[in-house]
Formats: sequence, C-alpha cells, structure tokens
Amino acid sequence: MRIAIVGPAFPYKGGGAHHTTELAHRLSAAGHSVVIESWRAQYPAFLYPGQQTISEPEGEPFPGTRRRLDWRRPDGWWRTGRTLRACDLVVLAVLSPVQVPSYLGILKGLRGRARVVALCHNVLPHERKPYDRPLMKALLRRVDGVLVHSEQQGVLARELASRPVRVAEMPAHLPTPTVAVAQDDGVRRRLLFFGIVRPYKGLDVLLRALANGPDDVSLTVAGEFWGGLEETRALITELGLSGRVELRPGYVPAADVPALFAASDALVLPYRSATASQNVWMAYEHGVPVIATRVGGFADQVRDGVDGLVCEPDDPGSLADALKRFYAPGEPERLRSGVRPVDHEPVWAAYLETLTGTWS
Repeated sequence: MRIAIVGPAFPYKGGGAHHTTELAHRLSAAGHSVVIESWRAQYPAFLYPGQQTISEPEGEPFPGTRRRLDWRRPDGWWRTGRTLRACDLVVLAVLSPVQVPSYLGILKGLRGRARVVALCHNVLPHERKPYDRPLMKALLRRVDGVLVHSEQQGVLARELASRPVRVAEMPAHLPTPTVAVAQDDGVRRRLLFFGIVRPYKGLDVLLRALANGPDDVSLTVAGEFWGGLEETRALITELGLSGRVELRPGYVPAADVPALFAASDALVLPYRSATASQNVWMAYEHGVPVIATRVGGFADQVRDGVDGLVCEPDDPGSLADALKRFYAPGEPERLRSGVRPVDHEPVWAAYLETLTGTWS
C-alpha cells in the first residue's frame, strides 16, 4: 500500500513528531511504501509558546520525509494534496485544530483520489478556544475515517461527524534509554513531574498535595511551561515548599531523561483530564512506579497497588493520601519491584491493522 503521513517530524520535537516517525518506520517495516509530509513552518510562534524544534534527532529520523508544508503558504497545501493523489491512504496526524485549515487545503488538492484517515491525538484540546469545535467538525466531515486513542475520544469524534470512528490504544513511541543509569534500591524521598506544564496537567494540585503529604518528600518539575511559571513560583512560596520543589523549566533533551527518573521514587501524573499519555510507559521503561489520577487511560495503564497508585482527579486531598500511602514503610520498594516494561509489539500490530484496514 502507498501511504502518506502528514504530520510533524524532526526537527520538530515532542510526542507528535515521535509518533509520526515511529508510525512511518513501522508501516515501512510491514511492507508499505511510506512518505512523511512534514513542515518547514508548522505554527506561528504565538500559538506554540514552547521550543518548536531541536538541533539533534531523538531516535532515528524516517528517510522518506519531505518538509514542504508551511502555515504561511496555502498554495502549498493544495499542491501537497495534489502530489498525494496516487496514494492508497493518506493519514492526517491531528494534534491541534490549528492544523485544520492546512489539512482542508490538502483535502481540496486530493479531490477524493485517496482514502483519508484523521489520526486524532486529541479530538478537541484540553483547553479549548471558540473556534476548536467548528474547525474539527469541518475536518472530520470530509475524511473517510477517524482513528482515536480512547473510547472517550471516540464518543467525541462521533458527536462531530458521522464518519467511521475506530479506537486503538496508542503504542509506545518515545525514545527509550540506550544507556542505563545506575540505580540503587534506596528510597530517594523525591518525586518527578515531567513534561510540558499546562493547566490541565494539574501541577498546582500536586503542589497542594505535597504540602499536605509527607513533609520530607521533595519534587522535581522538569519541562516547558506554557505560561504560569511565575504563578507556580508564587504558589510554591505560599505553600512553604521553597526548599522542597526544584523547578527545571525548559525542554528536557532525551539524553537527560534517564537521570531524572533514576533520581526519583515515582512519576506523578496529577492530570485533571487526559486522553492518552506516553509518560506511564516511559516511567516503566526506566523502572519507576507511577502515581496517577483516574482520567483517560491511566487507570488501565497503572496497576493500582502493584506498579503504582491511582487517585481522584482535581483533588489535592486524594492525591495527598496517595503520597502518604506510597511512602508507607516498604511501599516504594515494593511498588518499584512490581514495575515491568511493557511488550508493545502486539499493541503496534493491532494499531497498524486498525489504521490500514477497510474503513466503511
């Protein structure tokens, strides 16, 4: 099958670029002829306040990657669609409704000559703008099928358009550690919050829980702040946590990730809402248990009381209780011993079969 994936790839960073690239590698290994149509300019800077690109690839770039799309050149969107008419399948990787105008331009260039699937990382953003729903509705009504990563997202997609919607678990696609970091069996009394900091991820909830949890436990916050850095610093001071919270704002290169996990007893995911996240799998690859809220797929990924703990979302008291449970004598060691890296080959096989199967 001739397949084109339209989405971010190196030098763009982050989970979306990694997913696009790994998907291309997997489809190619399965015998398909694959290209990635990526971006030379994906978003205006004011829509993406973080660092958009990196200088060195994290993981193996896909050799069949073209970087011709530019948010400033609508004529290029149509031309790209025209070049993809010979494809059997075009996959539009949807990370934000901001991409929709360019994808509509590509669809216009395609003129229905290829089957098109919208691969939605999120059908709608966690923090929504008035234009998000009409844009996504316009896109989903014009494709042949929609692939989402949770049943909740499937319900949302069906509300927006009467197109076939399929649900497939998102398999692991972030770079895994190539060099092991030496770990001992001791308890570090330190937790980790990792990744882009946005309101829906609940860092403020974690800080309030930390203030009411064990008073000798510290926290490292490592990731880009999409606003709210000064407010976070003020909250840390207000809660009396200045000596217990280390802020490391900014993008964390893949080479620095193993040491962060090695210095932590657990990864904490205090999200208010979620669809799918790679961070649980990343923690398990590093041998670290997870404390997560009961949103999205976390309750399915984390085995409560075996390799982590699950608590209620947007509830500092519930999370504080989970921190106390985690640090009961012998619990950090016991939960760490229950962590096992997940075999993602069957997950990837099912994902590819769902994507490339018949849509009707």
